[in-house]
Amino acid sequence: MTEKILIVDDDVDTLRLVGLMLQRQGYQISAASNGEQGLVKAFEEKPDLILLDVMMPDMDGYEVTRRLRSNPATATTPILMFTAKTQLDDKVTGFEVGVDDYLTKPTHPAELQAHVKALLARGDKKEEKEIVTALHEHHGFVIGVMAARGGLGVSSLVANLATAIFTRAQKDVIMAEMTPGHGTLGMDLGLPSQKALNDLLSGSTAEITREKVNASLVTHSSGVKLMMASENPRDIHLTSRVNNYEVLVARLADLAHFVVLDLGANFLPFTQSILPMCGERIVVVEGTANTIEQSKLLINEIVALGIDSKVITAVLNNRVRSESQMPLKQVQEKLGHSIAATFTPAPELFVQAIRTQTTAVLCQPSNVTSQQYIKLADLILEREKAL
Repeated sequence: MTEKILIVDDDVDTLRLVGLMLQRQGYQISAASNGEQGLVKAFEEKPDLILLDVMMPDMDGYEVTRRLRSNPATATTPILMFTAKTQLDDKVTGFEVGVDDYLTKPTHPAELQAHVKALLARGDKKEEKEIVTALHEHHGFVIGVMAARGGLGVSSLVANLATAIFTRAQKDVIMAEMTPGHGTLGMDLGLPSQKALNDLLSGSTAEITREKVNASLVTHSSGVKLMMASENPRDIHLTSRVNNYEVLVARLADLAHFVVLDLGANFLPFTQSILPMCGERIVVVEGTANTIEQSKLLINEIVALGIDSKVITAVLNNRVRSESQMPLKQVQEKLGHSIAATFTPAPELFVQAIRTQTTAVLCQPSNVTSQQYIKLADLILEREKAL
């Protein structure tokens, strides 16, 4: 991923020359000609490094730095103060307000590039430290649910499993959609579209604090807390932020006893990084030949991550009444993996649940399909206690 550098300087020649030098090194450049404009761009664009002049007419570089450091979005962004001032007191002032490094004008291109590379590398190490810290803090039981292809009912299983666990365990439960652009929970449960997941994935790992993640959760009438993905397909590009995903899942696990993740139908790098963090991995299967073959390949890929096949739970979700659906025994034979739960078709139940903006388990708890979700929840609760 190309690093973005924001240059803030009222000298047009400096903006042009320095920007051109850094562009030739492969960096993405953004420019601002005064302090106020620089702050706006820094908060909106979240650059990887800010190159900042001291002497500007509206707001000097020291004040810009103070404001950058007081905002969580830019509190840890590396700042290289680039100025004509050479007095020691001026440099001391810069370091006191939060500048990371200092260069005086004019400077040789090689020297500027060396300082830029060093600061960006230092920023990467800070992010790595944030990840390690977050990963060691989490304590909740994480359940990842996925399928080999779309349309197999992953989202429905996540919603009903989460509410069933909450009902049975009476402990905090978070259900979270993990794929931007593929959100369905908000529409099904009558909740407004959310941008929290987008914001958390867009920023740096340092911004994914426990407090910020907690504030991004929405509580459903069932008592379960939700993190919803956007419905806009263009947001799918955010799935590339693997480090952010790891810290986010760790933060979620620090906020609830159980976290149920909708991983969707993919095996992207972010999914592969999350699966080892899960205490339970559920693969949703349908009783048709092609789907079974795809699901078998998916399970093999999960095992290739170093995850024991014994801790991968396969569930058979027969969404429609059809004679083409294979019986349980035949599905298990073809899949080469045991089936922990089978869900019978109940289209009318799910229509009613969406109409009342709740889940099937809460809409009709005594329904056969609802009881199957509850049995799966009980199975997971038993496994969690055994750990």
